[in-house]
Amino acid sequence: MGEFELPGGTTRWWAYGTDAPGESGTIVAVHGFRGDHHGLERVAGHLAGRRIVMPDLPGFGASDAFADRPHDIDGYARWVGEFLEALRPAGPVTLLGHSFGSVVVAAALAQGFAEASDLVLVNPIGAPALKGPKAIGTAAAVFYYWLAKALPAGAGNGLLRNRAIVRAMSIAMATTRDPELRRWIHAQHDAYFSLFADRSSLLEAFRASVSHDVSEYAARIRTRTLLVAAAQDQITPVAAERRLAGLFPDARLEVIDGVGHLIHYEKAAEAAALIESFLAAERAA
Repeated sequence: MGEFELPGGTTRWWAYGTDAPGESGTIVAVHGFRGDHHGLERVAGHLAGRRIVMPDLPGFGASDAFADRPHDIDGYARWVGEFLEALRPAGPVTLLGHSFGSVVVAAALAQGFAEASDLVLVNPIGAPALKGPKAIGTAAAVFYYWLAKALPAGAGNGLLRNRAIVRAMSIAMATTRDPELRRWIHAQHDAYFSLFADRSSLLEAFRASVSHDVSEYAARIRTRTLLVAAAQDQITPVAAERRLAGLFPDARLEVIDGVGHLIHYEKAAEAAALIESFLAAERAA
């Protein structure tokens, strides 16, 4: 584990794969809402020949919440640039974002806070969360987080970390019918889904997660981009992902069948193969 003292507080990060990236460069991977770096370890395991650096988003996992800014998209986008400046990776940099992380890294590139040779978005949030087929579910989540804020601190934190609710979220997102894999996914959510710094930062991050999507930033991103979408994604349907891909100046869309919003858990090998193929082709070109 490494750590950087950044303007907003301490960010902790983990490195995987080779220690000598050379021409292959470094993949900096940003996880999704309420997760931490553990969520992308399965993908990293299938990219062993590359250097992968995975920080915990500020306010999640082992990283401090921001002390100098709100936990909104602009704040997280600035943080991406600050993290890259502190990391100073050798060779080309690939930014990878999963789910909420896809919005964060897209905003960082579009707003000029960061630069990268390639961009990879896994389960990208490609359309407004409060519209479309899952609007009712999103509205229920909005009420859940509103109630957690309205309750006294103890009760609100208890609601946010309630194991039954965390399990219900996990069950709703899992697509696989493999009982062993489902148990593992639920165990991952049980272990890491509630490792947020405090109620205030979590609620700010939640508002950011449902108020923005990658489509706001796509047209301004000149970086070569790979979108890894899921045929059964409960958050962004494939039709919306196709529209999203068309907004980028230079984007390639790959759709994995038989999985929903948990590509990083259920189809990690397939996602890694697509990422490897994309990066190898770009480097060769």
